[in-house]
Amino acid sequence: MKQIKIILFILSLYTGAQFWAQEIIILEGQYQKRNVFVANSSNSTGIGFCSFEVRVNGALITDEINVRAYEIDLSVFELKLEDPVIIEIKHKRGCVPKVLNPEALQAKPTFNSNDITVNDEGVLTWETTDEHGSLPFVVQQYKWNKWVDVGEIQGNGEPTLNKYTYQVDFVYGENKFRVVQKINQQRFRKTKTVVIDSEKPKLNFVYNRKNKKVVFSNTTAYEIHDKYGQLIMRGFNSQADVSHLIKDEYYVSFDNVTKVLAKR
Repeated sequence: MKQIKIILFILSLYTGAQFWAQEIIILEGQYQKRNVFVANSSNSTGIGFCSFEVRVNGALITDEINVRAYEIDLSVFELKLEDPVIIEIKHKRGCVPKVLNPEALQAKPTFNSNDITVNDEGVLTWETTDEHGSLPFVVQQYKWNKWVDVGEIQGNGEPTLNKYTYQVDFVYGENKFRVVQKINQQRFRKTKTVVIDSEKPKLNFVYNRKNKKVVFSNTTAYEIHDKYGQLIMRGFNSQADVSHLIKDEYYVSFDNVTKVLAKR
């Protein structure tokens, strides 16, 4: 999926005997049959408003923008769904207009999940219909008391039947998987959860004080958080070098457990 980009440029212009500067906000995405709304701040001088020119795919819009808030009407450009869109908002230096809905250029998850399974070899399979726009499917596994992103595959974006597979890694005991398409970190569309028990051996770790490494009993995905819950390390290996960490207590999440590491 092509992500929305907001880029800031500073251009110096010379007009007659007056030197002034302008800045440009650039939004890139795809047409989703939604318009873009902008809250326009006042000019730094207190006279007039910040935006002075808006272009869509290079074409100058003729709507009034010297107002407190304005709408960039994309419907007038005869765009087709998912056509590329580049919006340039030129504004005076010292003030910044705010794009209220930059996600308007990003496809929304629309899929319906018909089936999701996982076999003993760790092959996760799911089927969808009603996709409208190619968005990544994020494979999640429930471990360490939370849903963890463990993989990603790009969706076809077709409304007809789509079938996907992804190789997952099991942890000891019960394994739960689901697939989501994210709107943002708090909002997403998800499949049902599929559950399978694994015969994978339970893992453990030891702390090698001499080498200042956490050594796991086998290769595993891991996360290390400080005592305040902040993530400070993440990886997939049979050991983790913690020599750069100060002496303190840490939480090491691996396999399907979280344990305390006392670095002394």
